[in-house]
Amino acid sequence: MTPPIASVSALLDLPGAVQATGPDAGVAAHYGNPMIEQRHLLAGEAIVDLSNLAVLGVSGPDRLTWLNSITSQELRFLVPGESAETLVLDPTGHIEHAVRLVDDGTEAWLVVEAAELPALLAWLDRMRFMLRVELRDRTDEYAVIGTMGSIGDLAAAAPALEPAAPNGTPLVWHDPWAAVVTGGFQYAEDPAHPGADWHWTEALVPRTVLPALTPAVRRGTVRAAGLLALEALRIAAWRPRRATEVDDRTLPHELDWLRSAVHLNKGCYRGQETVAKVHNLGHPPRRLVLLHLDGSQGVLPVHGDEVQAVRRLADGDTERRGVGSITSSAIHYELGPIALAVVKRTVPATVVLQVLSEEIAVAATQQVIVPQSAGSVAEIPRLPRLGIRTPGH
Repeated sequence: MTPPIASVSALLDLPGAVQATGPDAGVAAHYGNPMIEQRHLLAGEAIVDLSNLAVLGVSGPDRLTWLNSITSQELRFLVPGESAETLVLDPTGHIEHAVRLVDDGTEAWLVVEAAELPALLAWLDRMRFMLRVELRDRTDEYAVIGTMGSIGDLAAAAPALEPAAPNGTPLVWHDPWAAVVTGGFQYAEDPAHPGADWHWTEALVPRTVLPALTPAVRRGTVRAAGLLALEALRIAAWRPRRATEVDDRTLPHELDWLRSAVHLNKGCYRGQETVAKVHNLGHPPRRLVLLHLDGSQGVLPVHGDEVQAVRRLADGDTERRGVGSITSSAIHYELGPIALAVVKRTVPATVVLQVLSEEIAVAATQQVIVPQSAGSVAEIPRLPRLGIRTPGH
């Protein structure tokens, strides 16, 4: 099996289309006006070309019990058409892969970032043992199209958007981020979690129909939005993404990913011990925050830019200390410049922050997503150590 071959989407032929770079190369960053595209996307009128993503099929009678045994989510009881999100962790609980999954009763369909596919496919192949499962790279056959609207309504207007159903069940994935899933846990304490308004859907369509979408968009039958619009709405919803928020040290707790991708009461899987220990007894070493950025200097920080804590010293000098880094950034149509960042857990919510970007200090206001108190849910009382006398004894 081979990794997906990079290609340029037919939707880049649309007027105003500008190709994205980095992990999203091959699809449009925008079609001329990302602000308007955000509004169309929120209204359920637009689609996002995600044909740069990889699609993996897992078939065989043991597919769900097998995937359940090696990933973080409870998958054994998925019914045809039901969506799930799951993580592949390393032995110490760090995130290796993030997987969107829908099962059609015959085959489980996994959608991942294209860069993840070779390593994920190789690892899954090694983990099959004698189980009745078959792996097949489906990227050349199927493409992913995303929307905030009803894929059924959009397909009625543009038949090329009709989801594929090779085994009789339409391949449509509904993002579970809108609510805490069964067995999951939310660290964010804000009662008005923005994820509640994140009604994201991805449909698998035959890759051969992509050229037919171009005339439909030109006629106005359906609108197109680029990745810049999607990223702005995703960041505002506090929704983590494998390609941006994850590095080789990331624990699911740091991104509040127990909300949608981890089942805390299922059986053992690789990394499960760390997940349980951090959640019940410890604290994640870092935490995700939303930053509202000062846009007056015309600089939008990018992935990897340093987040600094700023403190005024008694002698009048200013101390700047690196406490984290930007993972994603965008200009939101209402919120303005915003970013997700991962910072040290010990950084107080009240500390003054700035981001160093292009040697320019950009002021930032922190909105807590994962609080400092995240973890230690069990509140198990600690017993006094032997030999230590307590008062009155």
